Amino acid sequence: MTRTEMEEHLQHLKMDYIRIQGDLEKLEFVGGNAAGALRELEAIEDEINEINKSLKKE
Repeated sequence: MTRTEMEEHLQHLKMDYIRIQGDLEKLEFVGGNAAGALRELEAIEDEINEINKSLKKE
């Protein structure tokens, strides 16, 4: 993956993260099961960290 592709992917991940955070807040408000959203956020955080590490190496 090129640097530009990594940066674009990082932006998409950040947008997904924000969207899922909003969904999580709604789930918590209505008393829904938020476990899936939390797992998704953790997975996105891990991927963001990996991309940031790769970008710093370049």
